Amino acid sequence: MKSFNVPEHYRSPLVSAIKQKRKADDKMKKDYTPTVLEAGSLQILLARHFGFCYGVENAIEIAFRAVEENKGKRIFLLSEMIHNPGVNADLQALGIRFVMDTKGNMLMSWDDITSDDVVIIPAFGTTLEMEQLLKDKGINPTHYETTCPFVEKVWNRAGKIGDEGYTIVVHGKPGHEETRATFSHSKAHTPTVVVKDMAQAELLGQYVMRELPDEQFYIDFKGQYSDGFDVTKDLERIGVVNQTTMLASETQGIADYLKNVILDHYGIPTHRSSERVADTRDTLCYATNDNQSAVTGMLEEDADFALVVGGYNSSNTSHLVELCELKLPTYFISDENCLVSANEIRHYDLHQHKELVTTGYLPPFKPFRVMITSGASCPDALVERVIARLATLTGNAGAVATLQAKWEGV
Repeated sequence: MKSFNVPEHYRSPLVSAIKQKRKADDKMKKDYTPTVLEAGSLQILLARHFGFCYGVENAIEIAFRAVEENKGKRIFLLSEMIHNPGVNADLQALGIRFVMDTKGNMLMSWDDITSDDVVIIPAFGTTLEMEQLLKDKGINPTHYETTCPFVEKVWNRAGKIGDEGYTIVVHGKPGHEETRATFSHSKAHTPTVVVKDMAQAELLGQYVMRELPDEQFYIDFKGQYSDGFDVTKDLERIGVVNQTTMLASETQGIADYLKNVILDHYGIPTHRSSERVADTRDTLCYATNDNQSAVTGMLEEDADFALVVGGYNSSNTSHLVELCELKLPTYFISDENCLVSANEIRHYDLHQHKELVTTGYLPPFKPFRVMITSGASCPDALVERVIARLATLTGNAGAVATLQAKWEGV
């Protein structure tokens, strides 16, 4: 796989040594057991896969190159490059300004942008409507486009099966940048509807089976269907694609559920399923799959608690948190400073949608085990700093240097 020119301060000598060793020992990526790090009275179970993915590194390289190649010019990002506060802060420190927030709300006036400016499309991609706005201003939207290739793969697949007469069902968070972009690209080819979870998929299934009044669909899915969507005919043939950072297992579950509903409703045998349901399994993101599978593998071990590192608005990171929460106490932290002391941790609660402070998070006994993973937009250096901070707080200062020497010598 291609390597990218990513700023050195995002790298971690320790994590790089571990990843290189695991990759050499498991070229086919079939081993999802965690890496065990012994740090005195602290034992760390580090997920097999975590951190920057291909799409994120590609986006960071392009953004930093845009700055280097356009000295003296104004440079804008349509919205956050990725959902990591540290990386976005670095870009802003270089003078890059954000045009919109993550929900699409304007942070400045479009009138302030001219054809002399540079505008970067973030890794999530953008809508066709936004691309046209840029073109109308005389700005080439693809010159510094950082859209993840795997997001584009979803768009291309949605377009292809849409042209073949299937309606697209997008599994994603309706307000997320990537889902908005995928919805825009899909609806240019075919009727499209967004479902945010299995509950909405089951609701959609009721409309497939004509169990609910047609007019209710436009209320239940307000803002989530394309213009002119006809519930009486546009759910007869479907294909399911996803926001690439969703839980892969949930996307597959939704696809399987809707497939079974449609086949049962129309009396179609499984071997003829393609008559009504398109096969879209090839649109699932490899990094999402790898990181989630690595957490599942890690959870087969025993530990006292888990730390998941990443931006609080990161979709892929939140799903790693959800997986860990199924088994053990889990703390979603943005950086090492969230480990306030040996008694206090600051962390984000997905259910209350706010940051909390918890006391007594470390076990009262030693040794103890902690699981650690991070989202696809989290630099490896940040994970190393979390490990170092945890080691210091547990009386194991200097453990990172010892671990690094050990792994580099392996």
